Amino acid sequence: MELDSERLPRHVAIIMDGNGRWATKKVKNRIFGHRKGADSVRSVMTCCVELGIPYLTLYAFSQENWNRPQSEVKALWKLLEKYLESELLELIEKRIRIRHIGDDYRIPASVLERLHIAESRTAQCDKLLLSLALNYGGRQEIVRAAKLFLADALNGGRRANELSVELFSRYLYGADLPDPDLVIRTGGEKRVSNFLLWQIAYSELYFTEVLWPDFGKDDFVDALKEFQRRERRFGRTSEQVKALHDASFPDDAAATGVAL
Repeated sequence: MELDSERLPRHVAIIMDGNGRWATKKVKNRIFGHRKGADSVRSVMTCCVELGIPYLTLYAFSQENWNRPQSEVKALWKLLEKYLESELLELIEKRIRIRHIGDDYRIPASVLERLHIAESRTAQCDKLLLSLALNYGGRQEIVRAAKLFLADALNGGRRANELSVELFSRYLYGADLPDPDLVIRTGGEKRVSNFLLWQIAYSELYFTEVLWPDFGKDDFVDALKEFQRRERRFGRTSEQVKALHDASFPDDAAATGVAL
């Protein structure tokens, strides 16, 4: 199956799971797995740029990850700090913009500084918006949004009866981002682990047994092909979806393919 360039997702979100298990299989420590996982990040980012997928969100550190051994937590933050420093010039060259979504609280000051530098230096990049979900939790994000709306209401800026799905969405992290079309989870687990709970209401979910450090371009393309096999109805019937497509593309010729 060849990729249809007209039916690529605009926004892909990835739960990068399996670094520790990959390292254990190699009889290495878990941090070795996290270091190797950085190669997969680079591969997927490059593929998004090549294909013209404009939004990528990576679940890099959940709020629940603080419960891991402190030695691993410290090593993870140090690894991220070094990555942001070493990859910055390449990100700029590839015109990849960095954004942090999540709570700043508890993130080491040196990491926050690197994040802010990366966000500032890449602010004008326009090929790919890479959102890093760091110290992030979906439930916590929804509670935070509710508190922000309540504060506006108490200050007289909003009325309770104004609240709608669209308005509430504006109080979330990355409010200007489109909802993910495709969520990929590597590592074999079949759950979303408190990731973008509001935003993935109609996302297509793709689970693979491949551990994140082994997840490369071919695996990413396989996920995209599976996405293109699915019919996205958003509450409509198949007949309605077909009628909408036919109305939008009355003279639709053979789909333009993307060779990879």
